[in-house]
Amino acid sequence: MSMKTLKFIEVKSEIGAGTRGASMGVDAIKIAALDYGSNMFKQIESVEIKTENHLLFEASKRPYAKRIEGILAIYERVANQVAATLKKNHFPIVLAGDHSSAGGTIAGIKMAYPKQRLGVIWIDAHADIHSPYTSPSGNMHGMPIAVSLNEDNMASKMNKPDKETVDLWNRLKKVGGIAPKINYNDLVYIGVRDVEPEETYLLKKHKIKTFTTAEVKRNGVEKIARDALAHLSGCTHIYVSFDVDSMDSSISKGTGTPVRNGITEKEAGSLCVRLIQNEKVCCFEICEVNPTLDKENLMAENTFEILQKVVSQLTY
Repeated sequence: MSMKTLKFIEVKSEIGAGTRGASMGVDAIKIAALDYGSNMFKQIESVEIKTENHLLFEASKRPYAKRIEGILAIYERVANQVAATLKKNHFPIVLAGDHSSAGGTIAGIKMAYPKQRLGVIWIDAHADIHSPYTSPSGNMHGMPIAVSLNEDNMASKMNKPDKETVDLWNRLKKVGGIAPKINYNDLVYIGVRDVEPEETYLLKKHKIKTFTTAEVKRNGVEKIARDALAHLSGCTHIYVSFDVDSMDSSISKGTGTPVRNGITEKEAGSLCVRLIQNEKVCCFEICEVNPTLDKENLMAENTFEILQKVVSQLTY
């Protein structure tokens, strides 16, 4: 594997989440690095994306897509930075707060490679395939996959978003000038186990490739990674997005939406390392570390260990 020039893109945004504190996740990972005596954050160039976290101090005007105007700004900034990084032939590692900004990452990859087929491996407890028409919470971190698929899921509509919300949603789906950015058959879920009926409808309708926690434990990380990559063999580029809540809630409480029956930290680390060994993988993202919900910064330490494995795999 060729040695890659890495670049950290820090997105300390949490306006897409329902619980507060994910914006501190990136710094918590850096503190873990210091505690481990690592100089990773000195060695690798880092750029920080301007956030819209001031919106948290105002009431959200849009119940079905909370703070979507801020999310749109974040998407555009993240997309431009990811695209610029890829065009320089550098490998972006996105360290994000909540998972909503992943839609901006996908937009950026698509901007850099508009004619190519992009595969997405989504390691997460949640499918994140809601739209403002279906979301029970209105939290935007449950929507990045739907954004990327240009999916409204009108068949499962429960909400009636106002015209402004719909306009902003349609703009969000078009960030980067391409919609949809991915196809259903170029999406792989690993560890997804907490889905609403509206999401289940889409997962079944489009037969989205999904590997459960039980399958990871039964078949081992190596086979899951191999099968996931084989499923995306028609893609030219692959993006791996790792939400720490894919790990079991017993490991750590340090994430906004912990779910039981997840993968272990060791499985998560091995899985991420195995996936990024594939030459098609062009971007890696970690999100949803929330140190305010944690004891002794445990989740950030677990996450840093995974990040360290990924970085050493990419640079050796």
